[in-house]
Amino acid sequence: MELRLLSRAYSVCRLPAATAVPAPPPSAELYGLTVTADEVSVVCATGEEPPGAQVESGWSALRVAGELDFSLIGVLSSLTAPLAEAGVSVFALSTYDTDYLLVRTADLRRAWKALEARGYVISEG
Repeated sequence: MELRLLSRAYSVCRLPAATAVPAPPPSAELYGLTVTADEVSVVCATGEEPPGAQVESGWSALRVAGELDFSLIGVLSSLTAPLAEAGVSVFALSTYDTDYLLVRTADLRRAWKALEARGYVISEG
């Protein structure tokens, strides 16, 4: 399986429940929005955080290359297990087509080595 490192730095943000949903910037390479009864979460490029959000910055994003079929089993666990063993915290996002793993930029080198040791190919861009 191939992973691609996205070019930008990312932030994970939290807004109070029932906050108006912020629109993604037109140039977003990755913009994740999750709305629940308890909170509004946004994943966005650093510097594009919604006003008033609680912000955790310093994340890098890895995208599973290509489209994943819904019948595939264990994709996220096969990616997160080696990272857990390496002591790397993960914030995972899934879209209709694929999965994204955010790892703290400070842990990126360790994450990269752990995934490559399990046979994953990682490219930039």
